[in-house]
Amino acid sequence: MVFSISNIIFTYMIKSNFKILALMSGTSLDGIDIIYVSFSFNESWSFEIHNSETITYTAEWKSILTNLVNKSMKQLKSIDLNYSEFLASTISNFVVDHNIQDIDFIASHGHTALHQPELGLTYQIGNHQILADLLNQKVICDFRVQDVKLGGQGAPLVPIGDQLLFGSYHYCLNLGGFANISFEKNKERIAFDICPVNIVLNHYVSQLDLEYDDKGQLASNGTVNEDLVDQLNALHFYQEKPPKSLGLEWVDLHIFPLIDAFKLTIEDVLRSYVEHVAIQISKITSHEKHTVLVTGGGVYNDFLMRRIAYFSKSKIVIPNNQIVEYKEALIFGLLGVLKYRNEINCLKSVTGAKRDHSSGKILVPKIEN
Repeated sequence: MVFSISNIIFTYMIKSNFKILALMSGTSLDGIDIIYVSFSFNESWSFEIHNSETITYTAEWKSILTNLVNKSMKQLKSIDLNYSEFLASTISNFVVDHNIQDIDFIASHGHTALHQPELGLTYQIGNHQILADLLNQKVICDFRVQDVKLGGQGAPLVPIGDQLLFGSYHYCLNLGGFANISFEKNKERIAFDICPVNIVLNHYVSQLDLEYDDKGQLASNGTVNEDLVDQLNALHFYQEKPPKSLGLEWVDLHIFPLIDAFKLTIEDVLRSYVEHVAIQISKITSHEKHTVLVTGGGVYNDFLMRRIAYFSKSKIVIPNNQIVEYKEALIFGLLGVLKYRNEINCLKSVTGAKRDHSSGKILVPKIEN
């Protein structure tokens, strides 16, 4: 970019190469996904993930994070501070373990405590100023709040990354705590949450003292309860048009009571719910000549993937494990880069906000005298 003022020419170069740490904690509570990644811009964005790791939550933190929606705002603020300190410690260990020397900034999603955009409310813990202070690094975070203030859903935020990094696929589907999807429609990026996935499946296998249904083996041994599947498919959310998003509060209110009323075995619950998920996803991925890039922990549920492939007409594509596991952290890193460059990282066509905007806040470490 070139400016000319009174015969003096100034050239302003927007930074186009970044080395950053990016981290993400999802509703399925698998742990903290953290990566060290390079981004470069030369007509289009490219990336290289140098190091990646998932830090499993302790039983104590998992218990705390599972019950955030039942906490008072005073309790949440205390947890927010403690969680930010925990993130700082986790990041410091990652940097030491991988001998990382060069960091432009840290991009952090934090962890969603409350998400009720219809009430103008979203709250991610782990975005406290102390995070930047303890790490002595610039932190770009809290990507949802501004969008909700602009009348948007504050979610999903990944689609801008789908568009810029994975635009060669017709659909980008993520199977995490919730299934969300993004794609181009009428020259705009459209995205929304499809249905809950691991947040429900893991809830029921936890009753067997398991963290997850390994490869979907338990579900594959169950029997479909057609009445339950029909009632799940009839929930009003599935008739709503985008933009729309889901949170744990909605699951607690609509999914768990409905399933529990049937008093089924865990295997039958899992089998029926997998069928429900596959049906809902297939309603979107229904074009025979289209490709679907699938990522997220749900990819490792072989039975779920077989049922999705059975119902869907589109070609299912599973990338390498690093993209499967860390795509969301990667894209929140890109959101941080776009915020740094003051470029759009949140699309109104996706969230329903009043306008496209550059979302997130920048925390600069305080300098102590």
